[in-house]
Amino acid sequence: MDYSSKLLENAVEEMSQFPGIGKRSALRLILHLLNQPEEHTIDLAKALVKLRTEIKFCKSCHNISDTELCDICSSHKRHVDIICVVEDIRDVMAIENTQQYNGLYHVLGGKISPMDGVGPQHLNIQTLVDRVKNEDIHEVIFALSSTMEGDTTNFYIYKKLEGLAVKTSTIARGISVGDELEFADQITLGRSIMNRLPFEDALKQ
Repeated sequence: MDYSSKLLENAVEEMSQFPGIGKRSALRLILHLLNQPEEHTIDLAKALVKLRTEIKFCKSCHNISDTELCDICSSHKRHVDIICVVEDIRDVMAIENTQQYNGLYHVLGGKISPMDGVGPQHLNIQTLVDRVKNEDIHEVIFALSSTMEGDTTNFYIYKKLEGLAVKTSTIARGISVGDELEFADQITLGRSIMNRLPFEDALKQ
C-alpha cells in the first residue's frame, strides 16, 4: 500500500498491530481521526498514555484496577467467602453483566496450554491457593471456558486445593463445550453461575 505521508504510514502500522485490525481497517480508522477535531485525537492519545502508565492490577484478585485493591475486592456488599476463578478480565466483565453473582473473583491471566508454552507457573494459581489457605473461603467456583485447556486448568487447580477445607464447584454446562465465556449471552451465563455443580460431579460427566 502506498502512502502519501510517512506520518500516516507510521500511524497505520501501529494501529494494525491491534487484534483483528488489518492495514485497510487501520487506514480507515486513522483517516477518521484526521477528520475529527484535533482535540479528539489528543484526548484519545492522553487517555491511552494514562491507561498504560497508571493502570494497576488488584493485589488480591489480579483484576484491572485504578487502585491497589479493586472496587470488587474492597466492596462491603460482596460475599467475601466465595471466589470465582476466571481466565481474564473480560470474563469478570461478562459475569458482572449478568448481575447473578455477588462474590469475589480470581483472574488467572490465561489457561494451561503446553502447546502455547503456558504452564501453571505462568498463571496466578499460587496466589489463589494462598487466598484459600489464608482467608475464610467457603467455595471456589471454576468459571473457565469449557475447552480442553480450560478443563485441564480446572483439574490442576482442583488438585492443588485438595485437602483444604473449601468447596469446589464449576459452572453448569449451559455454556457449550468449546465456547469462550466472554461470548456467552448474559442469561445463559447467569444461569450457569446460579446452577453450578460440585466439581467432583463434573469430573464424572
